[in-house]
Amino acid sequence: MAGILSGCGAAVHLGCIIGGPPWYRFFGAGERMARLAEQGSPEPAIVATIIAMIVGIWSAYALSGAGLLPRLPLLRPALVLISAIYLIRAAALPVMLVYLVPGRSASFLIWSSVVVLVLGIVYAVGTWTAWSRLASSR
Repeated sequence: MAGILSGCGAAVHLGCIIGGPPWYRFFGAGERMARLAEQGSPEPAIVATIIAMIVGIWSAYALSGAGLLPRLPLLRPALVLISAIYLIRAAALPVMLVYLVPGRSASFLIWSSVVVLVLGIVYAVGTWTAWSRLASSR
């Protein structure tokens, strides 16, 4: 499930590049990124591509942990780190709301925090339940 969800996240980021400014706005990238995209700046596409690559790699690690892809290097530590990053980002919501991250609405911060909380839980539970199996090489 973690691999599928992260894969969807990567696809949404790539979709923003194709969908342009309306997609950047809808998915909460902020007005600045949408305006840059309208002006033809490469910055929004570069940022979205980098995020899509990272989340795509995380998807591959989840799929590897599930045995659906070949074993990737440092599988257990990577899955723990990915779980932690998602959960820490979710836990940062109160601070982000107090200091309202520029260009982000409170509703975007709340919804994105719910999404990363779910992802963090799914990664953590998957990693925990497969922990002993992940220790051995396939």
